[in-house]
Amino acid sequence: MRIHTGDFVLVIAGKDKGKTGTVLRVLGDRLVVSDANMRTRHVRKTTQGPGQRLKYEASIAASNVMVMDAKTKKPTRIGVKIDEKGRKTRIAKVSGEVLVAGKVKPKKGPKAAPLKGQESEKGKESKEGGAEVQKVAGPDRKPFWKRLSFGAEAVQEGEEPKGQVSDKSVPAETRIPESFSHGRGA
Repeated sequence: MRIHTGDFVLVIAGKDKGKTGTVLRVLGDRLVVSDANMRTRHVRKTTQGPGQRLKYEASIAASNVMVMDAKTKKPTRIGVKIDEKGRKTRIAKVSGEVLVAGKVKPKKGPKAAPLKGQESEKGKESKEGGAEVQKVAGPDRKPFWKRLSFGAEAVQEGEEPKGQVSDKSVPAETRIPESFSHGRGA
């Protein structure tokens, strides 16, 4: 294929027609172009981490993009020129200029967007390496045993258990004298 990683391309067909971006990866006859053909993957929350919405670029067919000419800033077809030493170089058909692929920065892991009420470093949703992440967190609540005033923490804090009577002593007039014996086990 004549399109290489780092080329600046224009999408000429599909839902993202007219968008431009750099080629991040070449996958056979398909390409991954930055900020084109964006998809969202919803990740369920786990005990190890919160839920997230991951945005990523899906691949596009190579026939749906054209390389942009650096000199004329127009889409162009790619030609091959062989020099005296037998080396092949890619040239733009429109201007005849040599096409040089740019450098692509390596992708880092996705960075989480700030939660509601928090500010990020840039003040907007953070984007890194083309992947946008948004955390989804549940409400800030105590565990159920703390809400019920149950357990060692409640005893240490001296809280009164909810829904229970604290004085469990039996009034003196209703007590059975100890002289009475039920006769079992004696």
